[in-house]
Amino acid sequence: MQVGIDQISFFSPNYYIDMVDLAMAREQDPNKYLIGIGQTQQAVIPPTQDAVTMAANAAESILTDTDREQLDLIIFATESGVDNSKSAAAYLQRLLGIQSYARTIEIKQACYAGTYGLMQARDYVELNPNKKVLVVASDIARYGLGTSGEVTQGGGAVAMLVTANPRIMTLERDNQFMTKEVMDFWRPVYATEARVDGKFSNDVYQSFFVELWDRYRHITGKDINDFKAFVFHLPYTKLGLKGLRKILPEADEAKQSSLLEQFEASRVDNKNIGNLYTGSLYLSLLSLLNHSHDLIAGDRIGLFSYGSGAEGEFYSGIIQENYQEALVTDQMENILSNRTKLSILEYETMFNSALMGADDRQLDGTKDPAKYILTGLREERRQYEQH
Repeated sequence: MQVGIDQISFFSPNYYIDMVDLAMAREQDPNKYLIGIGQTQQAVIPPTQDAVTMAANAAESILTDTDREQLDLIIFATESGVDNSKSAAAYLQRLLGIQSYARTIEIKQACYAGTYGLMQARDYVELNPNKKVLVVASDIARYGLGTSGEVTQGGGAVAMLVTANPRIMTLERDNQFMTKEVMDFWRPVYATEARVDGKFSNDVYQSFFVELWDRYRHITGKDINDFKAFVFHLPYTKLGLKGLRKILPEADEAKQSSLLEQFEASRVDNKNIGNLYTGSLYLSLLSLLNHSHDLIAGDRIGLFSYGSGAEGEFYSGIIQENYQEALVTDQMENILSNRTKLSILEYETMFNSALMGADDRQLDGTKDPAKYILTGLREERRQYEQH
């Protein structure tokens, strides 16, 4: 029996900044951001959106009324949780109207958790072939204004429906994974912004990819020529390119050119959104599905997941016949075309207006067109509404 991603959907709020504007404001050469980092635009998250509402807005596009009645497992991957005890998936279950006899769980391991959630969903469906699992990866990347990590901020959510006989991509059982306790990125429980040792984190990311790729080849017997494309966790898109370049010498010139072309397709959307932590790899997959011109049924896609701290995983998936028919039509085009560009001053004001602390606060949701919004805090209870 084949199990995998039957549907996939994305959401990011309706504001962004241009990376040239940010570079000029921070007295940097714009090419440092556009070429050196590989980013063009960056999503800005208004106070009326958080990990919960973004996940709900992403999942709304792919759930039918039947799904809401039948789903009995929701896995919510995030490092931007809104409560240290209550699962964000419990909020999601209510907002989406999913039946009450459902398990709801939140998982965390930096940017890696979305992959673990996806694999748990795969295993669950293999044991229960008539079931479907909703997996969401939703995050807000925050490093602070004027910090070295500011250029890799962003945010959004990816929702995936995992089923038997999926329409988009089956998940192979060839996973190779590893963990090493390192301090390349972390966010203490008392902090609202992440801490990162940028150069060290980049080095760990690349070393994990090379080691896992070598282990994968050794155990499976497959090599670079067995793959149509590789997609990467992309906190910024140049990092994935660095990883790919580590293994390109294993292929001939024609294959190298093909893999680079596929990589460019896989980072089109990430360039305009920025970092979304747990969802970054799966936005890259969605970008490949939307922008590659020659994917066909049977193509093998390699996926590299990385979460600082650190944990990594490499595995493959197989593209299904007529996968395009299961994608949400024009979703990314609509998201990008309906966004409002902010000045850097407006962005800084919005960044500092995020809902923090325990004081009661009412938020103005009239300018947020999303279906699900956060309207404030009352008696230390987050208030969610549906438009």
